[in-house]
Amino acid sequence: MLSDLMLGSRNSTHQKISTELRELLSSIGTIIKIYKGTYLFHEGLDANEIYMVNSGLVQVSKLTADGKELILRICSHDDLVGELSLFSDDPNYLLSAKVLAPGEVLVINKDELEESLLSNPMLTFEYMRWTSIHMRKSHSKIRDLLLNGKKGALYSTLIRLANSYGLEQDEGTLIDVALTNQELANFCAATRESVNRMLVDLRKLDVISIDKTGKILVRDIDYLKSEIGCEGCPIEICNIN
Repeated sequence: MLSDLMLGSRNSTHQKISTELRELLSSIGTIIKIYKGTYLFHEGLDANEIYMVNSGLVQVSKLTADGKELILRICSHDDLVGELSLFSDDPNYLLSAKVLAPGEVLVINKDELEESLLSNPMLTFEYMRWTSIHMRKSHSKIRDLLLNGKKGALYSTLIRLANSYGLEQDEGTLIDVALTNQELANFCAATRESVNRMLVDLRKLDVISIDKTGKILVRDIDYLKSEIGCEGCPIEICNIN
């Protein structure tokens, strides 16, 4: 269900690389097929390559101290994966990358890419800007979890889902996708049971309602924002992708 959701994403804020940078990567990369359930890399391994997704879906996540999975990004066409390893000495992957939907990725040698970027300042600037945006997105999700716990992580996930898939209605903002409680839990580094309890509490407060298809109507998004001390980040940062 999660892969179906992201393959059908209509989020116009999804940050893409330029044609020039894509052409550079294609000129030095090698295309390989990827299969559902496999990993491009695991957290902590030596980082010798970065990847550009041509097709399919790749989930980027991190394990928390208590062993829970925290999904940070769902990468699709033209997204870069493992990009944080660039311009670092003896780098390790900071995150793990799991294939959610089969497709193809472009594998780019880290050293060769560094050499190519250093000879093209404009593309180097673009690459660093793209990386900075995704670092801010990841840091904001980790911040919500660290500062506000599981509840803050769920509330911020609902806000991001509303920004990415929200349909404005008289009663509030309808998140026009249906996610299971387990899928929501994976965005929060929480258990399915704890997410279920928090959703029940929000329904009792009339902050949200859930229809028969599982879609969530956010009736009071200001409540969610106030509970996590929302800083009003731009939508290019505050989205689910």
